[in-house]
Amino acid sequence: MRYLSILLLAPWLLILCWAYWAYPKSLPRTSGRRTFDAVMLLFAAIAAAQCALIGFDMAPMPTIGQFGRASGGIWQQVLPALYGYGAFTVVLVLAMLLRHACWGPRQSR
Repeated sequence: MRYLSILLLAPWLLILCWAYWAYPKSLPRTSGRRTFDAVMLLFAAIAAAQCALIGFDMAPMPTIGQFGRASGGIWQQVLPALYGYGAFTVVLVLAMLLRHACWGPRQSR
């Protein structure tokens, strides 16, 4: 159950990986850029998995009262998905900014 949320989020994360890898088409496709992209995608996947595990551990367990389980058990899957998606997105946004700074169009003065 620890990995269920990230497993359900994986198709969307793969679509984001493809979009990051394919766009923008105006940047040069050098081997240095491809290596940078592969490292950043790997780092984003690791960050998403780690943050999802942290989110799973931080989610409150529903308590059992005199009337049975209280609601709130869904947060054990929602919180890891939010943490994982947030970490993945932050890493990709920072990588896009750094990629544009390194391989973006140069203005001559």
